Amino acid sequence: QVQLVESGGGLVQAGGSLRLSCVVSGRTGTIYTMGWFRQAPGKEREFVASINYNGDSTYYADSVKGRFTISRDNAKNTVYLQMNSLKPEDTAVYYCAARPSGIVTDAPRYRYWGQGTQVTVSS
Repeated sequence: QVQLVESGGGLVQAGGSLRLSCVVSGRTGTIYTMGWFRQAPGKEREFVASINYNGDSTYYADSVKGRFTISRDNAKNTVYLQMNSLKPEDTAVYYCAARPSGIVTDAPRYRYWGQGTQVTVSS
């Protein structure tokens, strides 16, 4: 089994920054790709960013490209999402996800999920 625990969410003004963290525990050797998704009230869960095991391949949703950066520290079993220039439309619950294979953007193809952390951006 694999467990994911997110942290770092909160309330921030538009234009501000937050860094989310996701700590992975359990059978970490089975994880290859890590991803971040988000879900706003009344909306479907949407892909934000993902990163492969070595950290040399990343992929971003167009809506966050140039503002968000995903990274990982395998020694600490942690993946990060640095969020800059935040906008009110970034308000959502952010979820960390993991899968044993390569980068994809479809949520159902991620096997493991965290409980989520709330990010609220005020205007």
